[in-house]
Amino acid sequence: MTAEAGLPDTLRDLPAWTPNPVELADLELILAGAYRPLTGFLGSFDTAMVIAGGRLADGTPWPAPVTLTVPKELTGHERIVLQDPEGVPLAVLTVTEAWQDPTTQAWRLAGPLEALRAPAHGPFHRLRRRPDELAPAEGGTLGVATAGPLHRKQLGQLRQVAERLGARVLVLPLLGGEHDESLVRALLGVRRELPDGTQIIPVPLPPRGDRERDVLLRAHVAAAYGATHLLADAEMDGTPIPLVVPEPWAYDADVEVWRPVARIEPDHVQAELTQERLNELLDAGEPIPDWFTPPAVAAELALARPPKRSRGITVFFTGLSGSGKSTVARGLADALIERGGRTVTLLDGDVVRRMLSAGLTFSRADRDLNIRRIGFVASEITRHGGTAVCAPIAPYAATRAEVRRMVSAVGDFILVHVATPLEECERRDRKGLYAKARAGLIPEFTGISDPYEVPEDADLTLDTSRMTPDEAVGAVLGLLVEGGWVRPE
Repeated sequence: MTAEAGLPDTLRDLPAWTPNPVELADLELILAGAYRPLTGFLGSFDTAMVIAGGRLADGTPWPAPVTLTVPKELTGHERIVLQDPEGVPLAVLTVTEAWQDPTTQAWRLAGPLEALRAPAHGPFHRLRRRPDELAPAEGGTLGVATAGPLHRKQLGQLRQVAERLGARVLVLPLLGGEHDESLVRALLGVRRELPDGTQIIPVPLPPRGDRERDVLLRAHVAAAYGATHLLADAEMDGTPIPLVVPEPWAYDADVEVWRPVARIEPDHVQAELTQERLNELLDAGEPIPDWFTPPAVAAELALARPPKRSRGITVFFTGLSGSGKSTVARGLADALIERGGRTVTLLDGDVVRRMLSAGLTFSRADRDLNIRRIGFVASEITRHGGTAVCAPIAPYAATRAEVRRMVSAVGDFILVHVATPLEECERRDRKGLYAKARAGLIPEFTGISDPYEVPEDADLTLDTSRMTPDEAVGAVLGLLVEGGWVRPE
C-alpha cells in the first residue's frame, strides 16, 4: 500500500503502514515530545539494553521497549509513511535498522520520525496538549497518572498532598483501556472537587503487561509534562514518587498521606469497596454508595459497565462441520427472542460466507479473515447492547482469542465448544464434505487435512451426540441465566 496522493511528491510513492494501537500511542507520544529523549523507534541494541537494564545504549534511563513491528516485505524500504487506522498519514520513518526480534521472530524497524501532522483521532482530542504547551508551575506540579476514576478517598488524598507540596495538580488520564471516554468523563465530572488550576490532559499510554515498566513509563511521561511528583495508580495508598531526578525511583518520605474517614454508619467507617464488590454492584444494577465515590463517577461507572441483563454479549459457538453448532445457535437465538428483553442477531458461518465474506477462499489466511469479520460485526453488536450469536467453525485458537479480545473490550463474551466427535460429524455429513475431503477433493478441510485446535478456554462444552438439540439449547440458556445475562422464566 502506498501513501495518499495528497502528500508532497517526495513522499507520495512511499509505502504506508498502520501500526498497532500500542505503537500508535508510542508514535503520538514521540511526536509530542512526551517520550524525550526518544525521537523515533528503538533498534535492536537499544531494545536489548532496555530489557536487560532499563537504559538506552548511551546510558540514559528508559524503562520500556518502544518498537515498531512490520511485515517482512516492508523491511527493504528506506522510508515509510506511518498512518492512523483511517489512513491519515502521521509521520515518515527513516529506517536506520531492520531487525528480527529474537524472542517473537517479529520484524521491526528503527529510526527517527518526521511529523506530517498531529494525530487527530479519538475522543476528547481537544483536551490533549504537547508538553511544551504547558507553562511551568512555580511551586511544582503533582502529576496523577491514572487508568481509573478518582473516588472520594483518592480525591481527599490528592487535595491534601497537593496542599502540603504547594503544587499545581496535573491529571493524566491514561487512554488505551476498554472505556477511555468514560474515564475522561468521570475525571471531568469531579473537576470541582480538585484543587483550583488543576489541568486534565489525556495521554495515550496503554498498559504493556509489565506493571513495573508501566509505572516507570508513566513517570517519564509525567516528568515530560512538568510533573515534579507523581501519584500513579500503584502509589495511591502511599506517598508520591519524586520526579525531580529520574533516578533513583524512591518515595518521598516527608509527605504525609491523609486518609479520610467516611462519614457514614459506624459499621462502615474505614470500609473499603473492593473492585470485585464494585463489579458485583454494577453487574446487578445496584447503586454505588455515595460514601465511596461522587455521583458523577458512579454514573460513568454504570455507563461503562451496564447491568448484565442490558449489557451487550456475544455467544460464540465453535466446532467441526456437522457438529450441530448451527442448530444449537439457531435454537438459542429463537429462545432468546421468545423470552424478549434482548435484540438478537444470528451470525451463522454459512450465511456469513455468502453475505459478509463472499469471494474468500478456504485458505488459512482467508478463514482467519472470515472469523475476524464475524468478530468485528459481533463486537459492534455487543458495543450497542445487542446479543450476537455466532456459529462458525473457527478452528484456530489464536483467531478465537482475537475475537474474544475484540468483544470483551466492549461487552461480554461466552465461548461454547460443540465437541461432537469427528466420527459422528462424518456420519451426519449432509453436504458430503467429509467424503470429498477424504477423497482429496477439498484441500485444507478442518478435521481431515487441516487441524482443529480444541479450545482450552471454553465457558461451556456440549456433545450433541449425547444430547438433543433442545437439551443443548437449554444448557446454554442455563449458563446465561446463571451468569445474570438472561432473566429466568
